[in-house]
Amino acid sequence: MVFGLYAEDKRRATRGLWRISEKTLLLSEFGLGGIGAIISAHIFHHKTRKWYFQVVWWLGVILDVSVIVFILKKVNDVALVR
Repeated sequence: MVFGLYAEDKRRATRGLWRISEKTLLLSEFGLGGIGAIISAHIFHHKTRKWYFQVVWWLGVILDVSVIVFILKKVNDVALVR
């Protein structure tokens, strides 16, 4: 989802169209996918020079990894109980 937002914003930027707000991009990458934001930013060369985007990307990655670890631990706990 975040990957698509970056792609669309870059498309709009190159065509001079109305853009997706930075607030929307920042909130989506923190809440929905720092990993996708980092990948898409580097593929599309979009928002890579803004330091605050880089900070939020890494916070999003930490959040993503934390959620994955939490889910895997819960799945493992359930498997061990059976």
